[in-house]
Amino acid sequence: MDTFPAALQAPPLSLLAVEPMRALLDYFAARVGCEALPIGDGHPVIVYPGLGGGAFTTSHLRRFLADSGFTVHDWDGGINTGPTGLLDDWLGAMEQRVRDLHREHARKVSLVGWSLGGVYAREIAKRCAECVRQVVTLGTPFASLAGGSHAGTVYRLLNGDTSQLTPELEARLRACPPVPTTSIYSKTDGIVPWRGCIEKKTVSSESVEVSASHLGMGTHPQVLRIVANRLAQPEGRWRPLRRSERLGRRR
Repeated sequence: MDTFPAALQAPPLSLLAVEPMRALLDYFAARVGCEALPIGDGHPVIVYPGLGGGAFTTSHLRRFLADSGFTVHDWDGGINTGPTGLLDDWLGAMEQRVRDLHREHARKVSLVGWSLGGVYAREIAKRCAECVRQVVTLGTPFASLAGGSHAGTVYRLLNGDTSQLTPELEARLRACPPVPTTSIYSKTDGIVPWRGCIEKKTVSSESVEVSASHLGMGTHPQVLRIVANRLAQPEGRWRPLRRSERLGRRR
């Protein structure tokens, strides 16, 4: 039986109001105090932006991961205004890109998705699990897409079509991908409800709490270190994040 609530309460307006300032502080903290470590093995990684975001909004995250030793790609979808047309048809082109990179590099591809971009990453991994190494999501409320989010108004302005989000689709989106999966969330997220970002703990899935704002997820030093750490897990030997690694300390 599905134990997730249909909708969760939106974050308080006080958190929403300070999102831009917190995101700016996260960015400056990353610029001055977060150096990449050469821990990557060069495997391909695709980064998907959040709603209303594009290549510019994920540039710092992608640069950090590239400096960490991964072969990083933008999603190449321009500004993320949400799915166009039927979701499964729209996901087809993104799935094909993962398959193409898998064939080009002869290695599995890791998918990193921020907010709505994390929904894409999770669904693509379900469609071509044999090509995907792991999924990492940042502030993605996959368990509460019907409500409880301040992003809904933005989505309607950018896309206007919310008719596809049926109860059946919501249940499908909540299902965990069949690959190692990490959901990074913040209890002080001012855009989406953090409880909607919680993935059930299994031998191949986890939820990791950070102190970032929603808009600052892609530049927060703690988030950057955790994402790089997760991507550096040897293929076929994934393990949950240790507490010391959550704090950015090396062990």
